[in-house]
Amino acid sequence: MPVGLGPLPVLHPVPGFRLGIASAGIKRAGRKDIVVMEVAEGASIAGVFTLNAFCAAPVTLCREHIQHAPRYLLVNTGNANAGTGKPGMQAAFQTCEALAQLTQVQAQQVLPFSTGVIGELLPATKVIAALPAALDNLDANHWAQAAEGIMTTDTLPKGASRQVDLDGQTITITGISKGAGMIKPNMATMLGYIATDAKVAQPVLQALLREAADLSFNRITIDGDTSTNDCCMLVATGQAAMTEISTTDNADYQQLASAIKSIMLELAQAIVRDGEGATKFVTIQVNGGGNRDECLDVGYAVAHSPLIKTALFASDPNWGRILAAVGRAGVPDLDVERIDVYLDDVCITRNGGRAEEYVEEQGARIMAQEEITICIDLARGDFQETLWTTDLSHEYVRINAEYRT
Repeated sequence: MPVGLGPLPVLHPVPGFRLGIASAGIKRAGRKDIVVMEVAEGASIAGVFTLNAFCAAPVTLCREHIQHAPRYLLVNTGNANAGTGKPGMQAAFQTCEALAQLTQVQAQQVLPFSTGVIGELLPATKVIAALPAALDNLDANHWAQAAEGIMTTDTLPKGASRQVDLDGQTITITGISKGAGMIKPNMATMLGYIATDAKVAQPVLQALLREAADLSFNRITIDGDTSTNDCCMLVATGQAAMTEISTTDNADYQQLASAIKSIMLELAQAIVRDGEGATKFVTIQVNGGGNRDECLDVGYAVAHSPLIKTALFASDPNWGRILAAVGRAGVPDLDVERIDVYLDDVCITRNGGRAEEYVEEQGARIMAQEEITICIDLARGDFQETLWTTDLSHEYVRINAEYRT
């Protein structure tokens, strides 16, 4: 069961952005596995993509096409079209050409996205056959249906929405994401789509997306695996009657950026809460670092440790595993006698050893919770970073052992 993740909130429609859902039967008949998103002409679009060298064919095409004033986004689930070589590129481009012909735009104005099984060629004919139905289904109110349409091993759809006042206008920001496994982002995560009707210059939008992704999607991990298909897109349709935001040094930008970062963090944390087999939502906070990178190195060493993750699943306060992970994080000249570790508000180690006041029952009580914070103070400087992760359960192993069967 997802940890603290409930039904979708109200997802406000974004003027200039419509979504259509259809079934292509890629993995199983009747599954809603195609989503088409239509973007108003003149919109600004920004994207961040996986840094996995074996990136999928649609990621390669998307990076190329984003430079050509995109009008449509095309998403399929059930097939990642990754590790498919030139035939995969041809299949992805065929779907772009087909959608372009139906909508009277250029093929380069279609951004393709795929998610699902790696190593199998995209069945382009199935995708193409479903496009007319998806276009007939286009509606500004279909965010919730689209959130379901992009799911793979997710158990619940993920979405967030805000409205803010900018320049005397009510501005809407709405987003959806998918992901539950193969989660350790690198400049993007899984699939994420956020749209606003604000007017934002493309360079400003791109800079905002990179900053927001770094603070949200790039701060989550479930299993330490960076996907071949990770993409996150931010669209500003420009339909609001406001002055275009062309710089970052004004109040409108700050307010919009704050709302977008908040939505992206909510979407990222929803992925962790719905992690494959997850029974715990774990915040890892590293304080007192000498720089940003060493805080992240320590945080990820803890977050990726199978020993710590299985202890979390068992509700076992085996704090020695945390110290071992911190010690192997590669921080130069680490003075272990200055390190304190907390489970929530309970100090378990002080100055590198067991805290005098700590008793096992305190740790067991914290570890039994569904939501836990592990706080590590390195006492080396003023930097701090926060990550979010899960435990490692029997169910995670089952899901991934049976993924293709």
